[in-house]
Amino acid sequence: MRNNNQTNNLIKWAIILGDFIALNVLLIAFFAWDSKMHLWSFDKGNVFHVVCNLALAIAEYRFYTVIHLRMVSSADILRRIVLLVVTQTIAAYLILKTVDHDLPVGFALLRVGTVYLVLQLVMRYLERYLVKFYRQSGGNTRCAIFVGSDPELNTLYHKLKEDPALGYKIMGYYADEDIEGNNGELVKLGTLKEFMEKLDCPQELVLGDEVYVCLPRREKETIRKISQMCDLNIKRFYYVQVSLETIGINLKKEFVDDVEVYTTHENPLQNPINKALKRLFDIALSIVFLIPTIIIFPFVYLIVKIQSPGPIFFKQLRTGLDGQNFYCYKFRSMYVNKEADTVQATKHDPRKFPFGSFMRKFNIDELPQFANVLIGNMSIVGPRPHMLEHTKQYSQLIDKYMVRHFVKPGVTGWAQVSGFRGETKELWQMEGRVKRDIWYMEHWTIWLDLRIIFLTFRKIFTQDKNAY
Repeated sequence: MRNNNQTNNLIKWAIILGDFIALNVLLIAFFAWDSKMHLWSFDKGNVFHVVCNLALAIAEYRFYTVIHLRMVSSADILRRIVLLVVTQTIAAYLILKTVDHDLPVGFALLRVGTVYLVLQLVMRYLERYLVKFYRQSGGNTRCAIFVGSDPELNTLYHKLKEDPALGYKIMGYYADEDIEGNNGELVKLGTLKEFMEKLDCPQELVLGDEVYVCLPRREKETIRKISQMCDLNIKRFYYVQVSLETIGINLKKEFVDDVEVYTTHENPLQNPINKALKRLFDIALSIVFLIPTIIIFPFVYLIVKIQSPGPIFFKQLRTGLDGQNFYCYKFRSMYVNKEADTVQATKHDPRKFPFGSFMRKFNIDELPQFANVLIGNMSIVGPRPHMLEHTKQYSQLIDKYMVRHFVKPGVTGWAQVSGFRGETKELWQMEGRVKRDIWYMEHWTIWLDLRIIFLTFRKIFTQDKNAY
């Protein structure tokens, strides 16, 4: 484990060094080409340069990179990037104003900070790719063993193994019985009795860096002894709940005063502060997107009218927050037809007219939905609203389907940027969409919304194959 920690630290410090190199290259470029900074005196330029580096050191102390960690979300990486650059910019401004209150550095720092933020986003994306590639190639791996024969360990094994970027090597398991459904993929290292007999002599055990124990709770003395052994030998201990002791639903802990209770679904947007933050974000961004919508409206109106007689807007009742119906607006992309409220669009749908296909390919038809966002019956990010026929159909077929309506529907969503956009030909596709919608609801942060928006734009420019 020491080698893994050393490698992780090496990765972290290499990335921090890269941050300083990028900042200094950026500053040199600004002094060379920025029309205002180019005129600064040599002394003023030096002070600005030194202070910017000092401010970055302060920001790195609090918001250094976490991409070297295995279990880290992209939303957390994005959050730390933004906070790193914002902290660096503010700290530099305060230090420079302390040095010389009359220095006009506000707009210079704003320009540098904006470009540095974009540069950081690009760098982190490339750096994370390189870390994943390094681990997939066998470097910076982490070894783990399992204790127990419960099928939950087989599920955990596949989750760790199927993502090589995590860098896990599962050495095997100790149990009296074979793990059901293992099919020989996971090597049996010995019996539980043999494992317990060797606890006092850990040098005789194959331990690795982490130990995952999946035993019934009635074996608490055995579990406690294994945990103590891990502590003594500086091994990470994890307890995995056995499948027979679960009740078939995921429970989230909450408190009623000092009483601990559990609920089936955690929703951060029930918090009034989070709710207000998301609403302010929706209002600001919807106004930004409605401006170009108004500008292109005359051109869309003219072309739609030429190619397909009928209304410019397509409005459809869809299921929204708390199961309430609302009218969702789009630019009409199909000929007027009787199946609009019952049949999904398909790849080569004859109902689409040429400009309609173009609009759907580049999401132009979705732009009027920002009016829905401004009104308040939709959000920028959330589960995509479904037509009433689909709500009726899939609520009978998919467990927890209606749970997705605990939050406002969105113009884009986690399911859409993670491979579940467009036509749902088979039931498993809708099940996958619902699963991701509920995951989004339970893990919401403003950083996750920003990440989804970024991924949505990337899919537009890379021409998503499911956009039709």
